Amino acid sequence: MIARAGAGPLRRLVVLRHAKSAWPEGVSDPLRPLAARGRRDGPAAGRALAESDCLPDLAICSTAVRARQTWELASGQWGTPPPVRYDRRMYAAGVPELLEVVREVPDEVETLLLVGHNPGLEELVLELAGDGLDDTLEQVRMKFPTSAIAVLAWHGTEWAALGPGTALLTEVTVARGRKE
Repeated sequence: MIARAGAGPLRRLVVLRHAKSAWPEGVSDPLRPLAARGRRDGPAAGRALAESDCLPDLAICSTAVRARQTWELASGQWGTPPPVRYDRRMYAAGVPELLEVVREVPDEVETLLLVGHNPGLEELVLELAGDGLDDTLEQVRMKFPTSAIAVLAWHGTEWAALGPGTALLTEVTVARGRKE
């Protein structure tokens, strides 16, 4: 159930794990680009967000190349992409760092998109979800693969109030593009 302490507007936190990356020899982890499958799945993630009416007011993206490329491909599917902030703290972040990033979001933002990495994103979803619709929590517990999208909803007047168990996991999707 969504916690209603200090009820406020319905807010959504949309979590997108970067698309499938390549492992080129001699390239450091933050500089790894997307693989061919990732280049197909990135636009599919953007289409999935649009079809689910989950377009963000603001995106916060890891500075890693694969996350930035995922953002560019996904947001390229929308008429006018929202503002994006690239934040070094998103790379290799755990739940405390990710919550710090989220809690700094301006209160006028109703839908926030995070583009980043596992295991931090998966752990964040499980930490924040007090409950889930259908089998969404079990899906995330089993696997949160590349190009996975989780949508958390909660009522609150400020992002700083988001905490463990305060959100409802409403949707989990894994975006996959088609080979051409």
